[in-house]
Amino acid sequence: MSLSSQLLIDSWAWVMLLGRKQECTCRTYFHLQKQLCEMMQLYGNVHSYPRPLPQCTCRPPLEESSNLVMTSFTETSIAILLNSSSVREKYWGDYTDFYSSRQHATNIGIMFRGKENALMPNWLHLPVGYHGRASSVVVSGTPIRRPVGQLCPDETKPPVHGVSKLLDFELEMAFFVGPGNKLGEPIPINKAHEHIFGMVLMNDWSARDIQKWEYIPLGPFLGKSFGTTISPWVVPMEALMPFTLPNPVQDPKPLPYLCHEEPYTFDINLFVALKGEGMSQPATICRSNFKHMYWTMKQQLAHHTINGCNLQPGDLLASGTISGPNPENFGSMLELSWRGTKAIDLGNGQTRKFLQDGDEVIITGYCLGNGYRVGFGQCTGKVLPAPSVL
Repeated sequence: MSLSSQLLIDSWAWVMLLGRKQECTCRTYFHLQKQLCEMMQLYGNVHSYPRPLPQCTCRPPLEESSNLVMTSFTETSIAILLNSSSVREKYWGDYTDFYSSRQHATNIGIMFRGKENALMPNWLHLPVGYHGRASSVVVSGTPIRRPVGQLCPDETKPPVHGVSKLLDFELEMAFFVGPGNKLGEPIPINKAHEHIFGMVLMNDWSARDIQKWEYIPLGPFLGKSFGTTISPWVVPMEALMPFTLPNPVQDPKPLPYLCHEEPYTFDINLFVALKGEGMSQPATICRSNFKHMYWTMKQQLAHHTINGCNLQPGDLLASGTISGPNPENFGSMLELSWRGTKAIDLGNGQTRKFLQDGDEVIITGYCLGNGYRVGFGQCTGKVLPAPSVL
């Protein structure tokens, strides 16, 4: 039996790495034959998981599997693998995307409204978000077809129906909800951690020209819903707790329902690489970190439920684009090229302002400990040509 088939149970598999600083082989895996959402509902807080021995790092032959490369674990040593080549059902529920990086929101505001009106009046008071399309969330390695839609490239002329020319990635992370809440019963912020199961990498693909024409007044629609990619590993929160940092100061102070006793974030190094056709190696074009987020996951979850909205096990809540203070930290091509005014150098004579057909976007991330790291695997997708315009 192959490694991939051993790991696959109902398309999802719980993977528990056992051993004490030893090489992990196929025999060191213990499989729990339950679906992921059932696990999220049952366990919720990762402290109730069975605890294997600490500090086990993936070694060959695991490195032969593309789904396992760059993944290592600490303390809990538990992760969940989604086999992208075998998925027939989706085990996540609803999908919400937030907009929680102050630097990203500021950059976009400067581009379209100017420095004086960069942040909207509500941005510093609540974690802005929108309801996304869960059906088009796909697992790493799934190709993304360039979207077709309604565009208005010349504001002095009527809109046209055509192929998006301003295709972009967005560097994000997301978390899965563990136990949910009943309709009409908000989750208090100081209990929010009990409902946050684990994290993945995310690429929120964006068609900027479609988005620009459609987004007023109700926000993103077809410019986003054509595809969102997540990494195959779900890393539980306990594995990330050694990597907490103080959250950025929030000024003005949020309303009481958004103030929590432990305002921390996570030190997660994030990278975006782009590999165009004809390139032997991908070029890293973004180096960022999850610590740059302004609003925390607990605040996002508390705000999401404050009106009584019920979340369910397996719901996916995304961070929004993760941009830092320096240009190399910008988490989208819209920012890296500053709305298409600057070419992004790929280091081999090729440049980009937005994505071309055949480009592959590769997002990676890890937490770095003392002699080990906790990795998230890869979040990849290749751009396919658009379908014929109807």
